[in-house]
Parts: sequence; structure tokens; C-alpha cells
Amino acid sequence: MIRLSSLLRRALIADCMFSGLSALALVVDAAALARLTELPETLLRETGLFLILYAALVGWLGSRTAIARAWIVLVIAGNVAWTVASLALLLSSAVHPNLFGEIAVVVQAAATAVLAELQYVGLRRSESAIVVRGA
Repeated sequence: MIRLSSLLRRALIADCMFSGLSALALVVDAAALARLTELPETLLRETGLFLILYAALVGWLGSRTAIARAWIVLVIAGNVAWTVASLALLLSSAVHPNLFGEIAVVVQAAATAVLAELQYVGLRRSESAIVVRGA
């Protein structure tokens, strides 16, 4: 178990807020965003549905004082994978977004990479904690 540093807690809450707002926009207005970006509506809506669950998880993790280190490593690895997958999507022939869609994907990938970095630094600043259960 680790005791979350204030930086790690803030990075998790920021991730929760960014993901939650993105989820809301993607689920509520996937059709309009698809027209605006020329990204597939299904991809946008399903991404939003996934982000609802993800935002709930990182929000819960950010509200804890101590958690298993593995949870944070999983979040950081997930954010790195999301960044790489977002950029790989643009380089693939699977989608054909317009310039605005390309910019939107790159900006969210960059934001996700920054969150992963902040979480990594926050993890390094966190202290090992001994948690007594049932006390």
C-alpha cells in the first residue's frame, strides 16, 4: 500500500474531471461531434461510455488516502497506452478525420500523456503506508 502524495491525488482527480467531461460530451453529443470531426459516431459514443467507468475508477482512487501501488501503475500504463493508441489511430487507415478531428485527437492524447507524467511523478513522491485493517 502507498499513501497518496498530494500531487498524485490531484493528478487522479484532474484525470477524473477531464475523463468525466469528455465522457459526457462524447455520450450526449456523439452525432454532432462526429459531424464536426469526421470521426465515426460509434467510436466516439463507445469511447464516452468507457470513459464513464474510467472516470469513476480514477475518481475513487483519488479519494483514497492509501491504496495498492498496482492500481496507480495500472492507471499510468493505461494513460500511456491511450496516448499511443490515439496517435496510432490517426496514422492508421481506420479513420479519416478532418483537420479539426486530427487536432482534437492530438490534443487529448497530449493531455493524457501529461496526466500520466504527473501521476508517475506523484507516485514517486508517495510514501509506503502500513494500513491496519479492522482497526
